Amino acid sequence: MDSIPKIPKPKNEPILGYMPGSPELKALKAEIERLKNMTIDVPLVIGGEKIYTEEKGTMVMPHNHKHVLGHYSKANKELLLKAIEAAKEAKEEWEAFEWYERAAIFLRMADLLSGKWRATLNAATMLGQSKNIFQAEIDSACELIDFFRFNAYYMQKIYEDQPYSPKGMWNIMDYRPLEGFVFAVTPFNFTSIAGNLPTSPALMGNTVLWKPASSAVYSAHFLMELFEEAGLPKGVINFVPGRGADVGKVVLPHPDLAGIHFTGSTETFRQMWRVVGENIANYKSYPRIVGETGGKDFIFVHKSANPVEVAVAALRASFEYCGQKCSASSRMYVPKSLWPEIKRIMLEELKEFKMGDPEDVETMMNAVIDEGAYEKITSYISYAEEAPDAKVITEGTPDSSVGYFIPPTIIETENPKFRTMQEEIFGPVLTVYPYDDDKLDETLKLCDQTSIYALTGSIFAKDRAVIKKMTKTLRHAAGNFYINDKPTAAVVGQQPFGGARASGTNDKAGSYLNLIRWVSVRSIKETFDPPKTFWYPYMRADEK
Repeated sequence: MDSIPKIPKPKNEPILGYMPGSPELKALKAEIERLKNMTIDVPLVIGGEKIYTEEKGTMVMPHNHKHVLGHYSKANKELLLKAIEAAKEAKEEWEAFEWYERAAIFLRMADLLSGKWRATLNAATMLGQSKNIFQAEIDSACELIDFFRFNAYYMQKIYEDQPYSPKGMWNIMDYRPLEGFVFAVTPFNFTSIAGNLPTSPALMGNTVLWKPASSAVYSAHFLMELFEEAGLPKGVINFVPGRGADVGKVVLPHPDLAGIHFTGSTETFRQMWRVVGENIANYKSYPRIVGETGGKDFIFVHKSANPVEVAVAALRASFEYCGQKCSASSRMYVPKSLWPEIKRIMLEELKEFKMGDPEDVETMMNAVIDEGAYEKITSYISYAEEAPDAKVITEGTPDSSVGYFIPPTIIETENPKFRTMQEEIFGPVLTVYPYDDDKLDETLKLCDQTSIYALTGSIFAKDRAVIKKMTKTLRHAAGNFYINDKPTAAVVGQQPFGGARASGTNDKAGSYLNLIRWVSVRSIKETFDPPKTFWYPYMRADEK
């Protein structure tokens, strides 16, 4: 095609309202009923072939764990090696696609998800990951649509970035995909992340093995069907659910491993990096390692802040999706002069929180993802209840008889190094440390140094000089930093997401910074009139 296609700068996908009687609410309810009344058998997808294995995993609703949504096949060593070969075989043809041909596939994914697939992905996320309507809509619909559209736009911008060419030559940057395959490992908590981690390397011409979280295979299965309908060629993304350790021990040491795209726990990421280091001499190239891991996200309040604004931000950031967001606030530093009012507002508001089935449009909170998460989170709550230097100030009792329900929990502590101020819990637990108003500088340093993580954080203040001071002191404490806002809900194209320290490599999903990791650049210089002699002018400088 003799043209230079242009991808217009995209706009963020509008969030639908799901008001009573709206078309989107009717469509969603109908799709929920359809999915609830069927039990699916999810296959592996290797080189476009659907493969069913004898070893299965079970998919249930976290809020009603006796309801089985289906079963999924687990990959074994033989099938993982088959998937690697499928990725290698698909690579040459996929790499030969023009960039705009690849872009067209992902832009079609966005339009399909914005239309006919929206209800399906939202319903699957609600049922399989226990997200209410709003949390599903902003995740499995809007954010993933944004990833598809903005990534295509950023890809074009990367390719457009070319060096200066002086007279007599032409310099070109050739943005090649990596040699080998990319291993994408995705979490349970965001369907959008599950969709983005395998597709962003694929967009740049790479082929991928995708291992979804075992507790989110259900929605991942529908994503694979979306990819297929959009026209993604066979073998570009190979779907290999299974136990993480079993998959990793086959895939990670493989000589053709070219990159890892990961979101999950810090310890898992460190272990993967360890394996790469142990095998570094065996690889055909140095694998690119891109990861976003844990967080101990904070809200820091100054005495000039508005108590209502702080209370609302803390409630939303800490308890939406049961605190199971990487960005969820789980520690808060509040001046003692403001804490009584902020606490009063929060406790009053919590009386209106409804917890239950995500199909109920009035629910603010639903269930945590599985039994393991339930046991871990409740153990932290029990620890705080028994500790002499902390107290639980909220009411409610966890209950796993029907679903894995944990009520919103606020812990107040006089110890800034209390365990729940430092360790990632990944649940609906917020720990508050009231500090002396005159110890702002000291407490800011505590906030910066208490946690090993540096993912998100927010500050609340009206005094601009104080905002400047807080922003400077906490410069390295968070990769996504918010002023007078909650530390959650980053939007693609607006707040590229990622953190440093133990929170990951900070490669900023939803920006060109992430995509640039999936290419290996070749510099090309073409000389139009090459020299005809080896002599340089200075070598004849003494001639008259």
